[in-house]
Amino acid sequence: MTAAAQAHVFDIDTANFETEVLRASMTTPVLVDFWATWCGPCKTLGPMLEKLAAEYNGAFRLGKVDVDKNQELAGMFGIRSIPTVMLVKDGQLLDGFAGALPEGELREFLSRHVQPLEGEDQVEPEPAEAEDPAQTINRLQQDIAANPERSDLKLDLALALMRNGQADTAEAELNALPANLATDARAVRLRSQLDLARALEGAPAMPELRQRVQADPADWSARDLLGVRLLLEDDPAAGLDQFLAILEKARDWNDGAAKKRLLAAFATLDDAELVGHYRRRMASLLF
Repeated sequence: MTAAAQAHVFDIDTANFETEVLRASMTTPVLVDFWATWCGPCKTLGPMLEKLAAEYNGAFRLGKVDVDKNQELAGMFGIRSIPTVMLVKDGQLLDGFAGALPEGELREFLSRHVQPLEGEDQVEPEPAEAEDPAQTINRLQQDIAANPERSDLKLDLALALMRNGQADTAEAELNALPANLATDARAVRLRSQLDLARALEGAPAMPELRQRVQADPADWSARDLLGVRLLLEDDPAAGLDQFLAILEKARDWNDGAAKKRLLAAFATLDDAELVGHYRRRMASLLF
């Protein structure tokens, strides 16, 4: 641990919990990290939390709970797996997460609740390295091996596999989820994505589809497949634009496929603003 982090990191036990966590959180939020020496993901998460504690320069304090030594505290928070992190503010549990999140997601979590304090000793944040899909899959597989009871991690893995283009494996993971997660909003969206992905079986690659559409803007089949590829390959707005182009010029093509594609696409997207915008555009063309 760096000297900058030491000023903002402390150990929690039953003796100091009320004073250093509950009472102290009335003035400064306390991020509570539940960990253990034998926990592999904890060894990844812990140093990142300490680094962020130094960067935030006292905007929050990082309290660490060794669950093996403090089973009473772990029980009080209902800890079922580690690492688990809880944010306490104004004497109340405000938010939390389980698992070793990548640094970018840690920063996003903290930014929702606290802002770094300026000071002479403040450490300039280092840009968080984006995790590529293969790294995400590897991390989640390790987390699942360490916490096999964590079904939510298995859903995360299914989503990561889909982002990596492994639709069949993603579907197998999705089908193996327990009933309580099968209706999770993310699982429902993934099921819709898999339905769309089936349209791409045997379909040309993106460059060929772009060339076909450029050569013949009325090649509705190519435009439709291009829209699906764009939608599933992280350019949803461009994909929706393809479907709208078909809806505008050839509403009845392939038994009204463009409208069906748009409705299916809306079910896959977790962006209310984007969906609302394109729903209005679709409605303006239909009515």
